[in-house]
Amino acid sequence: MIAILIFTFILSLLIIVHESGHFFAARRNGVRVENFSLGFGPQVFKKKKNGTEYSISLIPLGGYVKMAGDSRSEYKGKSDEYFTKSIGKRFQIIFFGPFLNYLLGFLFFWCIFFVGYPSLTSKVGGLIDGYGAKEAGLAAGDKIIVIDGQKVDLWDDLQRQIQKRKEKESVELLVLRGNQELKFKVAIKDKVLGNELGEKKSLGIIGITPFDEIVETRHGFFESAYLGVKKTIDLTIMTYKGLWMLISGRMSMRDSVTGPLGIFYITSKTAKLGIIAVMHLIAVLSVSLAIFNLLPLPILDGGHIFLLGLEKLRKKTLGIKAEQIVNNIGFTLMIAIALFVTYNDILRLYGEKISKFIGR
Repeated sequence: MIAILIFTFILSLLIIVHESGHFFAARRNGVRVENFSLGFGPQVFKKKKNGTEYSISLIPLGGYVKMAGDSRSEYKGKSDEYFTKSIGKRFQIIFFGPFLNYLLGFLFFWCIFFVGYPSLTSKVGGLIDGYGAKEAGLAAGDKIIVIDGQKVDLWDDLQRQIQKRKEKESVELLVLRGNQELKFKVAIKDKVLGNELGEKKSLGIIGITPFDEIVETRHGFFESAYLGVKKTIDLTIMTYKGLWMLISGRMSMRDSVTGPLGIFYITSKTAKLGIIAVMHLIAVLSVSLAIFNLLPLPILDGGHIFLLGLEKLRKKTLGIKAEQIVNNIGFTLMIAIALFVTYNDILRLYGEKISKFIGR
């Protein structure tokens, strides 16, 4: 039940923030908003205020902002209608939805870095046979405090420092064993490992595993803001790289795309790890939603922005029939994607159980 509530909260938050971007940008540019709706299915709440009907429906898996005259078939040429506005103003209305999702992701990352997050220390938990650390004489429980003159406290820092030195044959480690400081010269070996996108990369390895020791890491206010920006940019680059790998066939869509069912599964696992893990999930999903919505596909915000660019080049808008065709294509595409990711989630999460059940 808690997982369902958190899942509902996260999706509702992302949708409300996204649609609020369209809503406030429309109001700011003089466009009348007729409806602001969260969810679909039977309505459970409805209220009209200042000419806008606000509603909440039973299934919180979507939402929309309906503006006056936002389709050619409804457009009457009134001053408060969407198509009355310039291309620049319509761009603002469309772009502000994903922009607020981007901003939300950054703010949550900023907050996580400032409030504090759990990190593994640089203490050695285990040693792998055939690698430099064991051969040099390191032991479980040793805490690595310096690598080639560079101080390290956390496991992530340790990994980065060693991987940066993969071209070297060895590194010098200063290790704390009890109250005694010891120096070791440890050989580095190259090992091909997969990254977050499944790409095979050669990394420098000394053959240690982390100790189960966690500390809370905090950063200053402005440093946290910088790290939040960096995290958001890194996530954006990685996401677009992943999309390109999907398009080029170098990454399987089945293994890399998830939908509401998969997000619920991730949420249920994340909820057990605490509030910081949930905040991190919200930040990642919010940035991902912004990126997805900016793809140049029909119905998505990116598709509408693409049509605005086309309109600027052609010096005229699409006709009613062309608009209907584009919308129908977009709607069909979104339904197909929704069915695919749901089917994919079922296979990935419950495929083994289903196979066992059928095999009985």
